[in-house]
Amino acid sequence: MDTGESPRWVVVGVDGSDSSRYALEWSANQAMTYGLGVRIVTAVWPPDSEGPFGELIRGSEEDGETPRQHDARALLAYARDWVQRLFPELSVETREAAERPAEALLHAASEPGVACVVVGSRGLGGLASAFVGSVGVELAAKSPVPTVVLPKHHETAEGRRGRIIVGVDGSETGGRALAFAFRQAERSGAEVVAVCAWQPMAAFASSVGPVPPEAFDDEAVEAAARRTAEASLEDLREDHPKVVVDVRTVRAHPVVAILEEATPADLIVVGSRGRGGFKGLLLGSVSQSVLHGAHGPVVVVR
Repeated sequence: MDTGESPRWVVVGVDGSDSSRYALEWSANQAMTYGLGVRIVTAVWPPDSEGPFGELIRGSEEDGETPRQHDARALLAYARDWVQRLFPELSVETREAAERPAEALLHAASEPGVACVVVGSRGLGGLASAFVGSVGVELAAKSPVPTVVLPKHHETAEGRRGRIIVGVDGSETGGRALAFAFRQAERSGAEVVAVCAWQPMAAFASSVGPVPPEAFDDEAVEAAARRTAEASLEDLREDHPKVVVDVRTVRAHPVVAILEEATPADLIVVGSRGRGGFKGLLLGSVSQSVLHGAHGPVVVVR
């Protein structure tokens, strides 16, 4: 996973769930592909000693280790051994954190040399949960490096040319998502599919006030969308001449356009917030909806 610098680590959160196991597998494959190491993180929060049975647990601790700490260290050891059996030459580090899962991963992502941070889309659920869906949303909104969210099950692109699906809307954040997609495609040999969604303006006339006549012309709106996409791609095409790009202007909501284009084997790249929206929201509505609806890996770029 390329950020344009010289990263050394893929950070991945694990909690023992199927979703986090797929995240670990994906992280190890990416690390091998790009010559990186894997840093595996799990969180013990809240500490056993702070719960309603804290006194009892503290009285039964052996070797200064609570039951939850014991389980966390066993999970990390299993995850490390599993990765090293698959990829013996891969550098692997583990870290146990006594803080909220999102905070633990944000701290790990903020360290020098980190390329991206990876989590599963759903954790164990209930009291045993660590890296649940809300963690992915918080990471995507706050992480200084790209956040990758993996579903419980995903497919690989073995046997066919890979594709990177990226949303284009002319925004600054969308531009960073495009730049990420091009760098990734250049290194992996994947094709970039740039999706620019558009919707008929007539449907919004009553809510936005006077609208110029051409806004009611679907062909004119689609042409404007294509111009937006081509303008966003112009410099990137020059900087990455070997990257194959397929520009698609789609009459649909951006979420629908992106999800219908992508297969489970594709990598989806979106900006954390595009045009419009409310600044008070933790994460843009499009990126958050894509995270919840995707059947393959999603990268959110701030």
